[in-house]
Amino acid sequence: GLSQYSSDPRTEWDLSTYSTRDQVLEAVRNLRYKGGNTFTGLALTHVLEQNLKPDAGARLEALKLVILLTDGKSQDDANLAAQTLKNLGIEIFAIGVKNADEAELKQVASEPLELTVYNVLDFPLLSSLVGRLTRVLCTRIKEKSNKENADIPVNMGPQLSPTDLKISAVTSKSMYLTWSPPLRPPKKYRIVYYPSKGGIPKEVLLDGAVSSLRLSNLTSHTEYLVSVFPIYDTVVGDGLRGVTSTLPLSSPRSLRVSELSHNSIRLSWKAAQGATQYLVLCSAAPDGAED
Repeated sequence: GLSQYSSDPRTEWDLSTYSTRDQVLEAVRNLRYKGGNTFTGLALTHVLEQNLKPDAGARLEALKLVILLTDGKSQDDANLAAQTLKNLGIEIFAIGVKNADEAELKQVASEPLELTVYNVLDFPLLSSLVGRLTRVLCTRIKEKSNKENADIPVNMGPQLSPTDLKISAVTSKSMYLTWSPPLRPPKKYRIVYYPSKGGIPKEVLLDGAVSSLRLSNLTSHTEYLVSVFPIYDTVVGDGLRGVTSTLPLSSPRSLRVSELSHNSIRLSWKAAQGATQYLVLCSAAPDGAED
């Protein structure tokens, strides 16, 4: 499988798209280079959520390897995203070209770094790495193949994904999520949520035995996108997705004016639920306006 990235990662083909070596090599020859920015953290998250899942061809019993090829320093937090992958047992090999930051490559890559970090001065020199990298990758797979869970059956994709996401108890600042767990309980759940019109994604990690969550400290009157991903030892199951809007803040009601004098008035109103203070604005009405 292969994804390219700049500021927006793009899957070129999934793990299950081609079944022969010649087909993969032909796809590489036809690949169009994607220029642009270098958001490596976003790309690693894309690979985890989109490429390393059962319906994209990721087999539970197979060792998961990610080979990162970059020619620049990341413009976001690549280390945090890489650590998420490594915590799930996914091995990362980091290959730098030209202006790549070697310190960042070493942060992103799995141990031992002498086998997983490579750096060359220009793209044509990548060919010099092919033989060694191939041997290292095959050796790592052989070393770990006996340690993988041999009792995990193949083609369990539908059994790995939660179902029936429900969003309830929505207020101006919070909402409550519930879902039905998959047949095979995950190790953890990763819940990602953010405003649909743009905003920084936030995430929560939950124990795999839990299947509900209250999201709080949200922005009022805002549409949110919510995703729930089940995380297993070596794979991320298909996610559940939902969308809902928080309620607008409640308003004060029934404004009344009383006790008028030549330089004062008294105002009264019904309280707005949850309000801690009120801002009262007063200005002279323009000539001819209603009192």
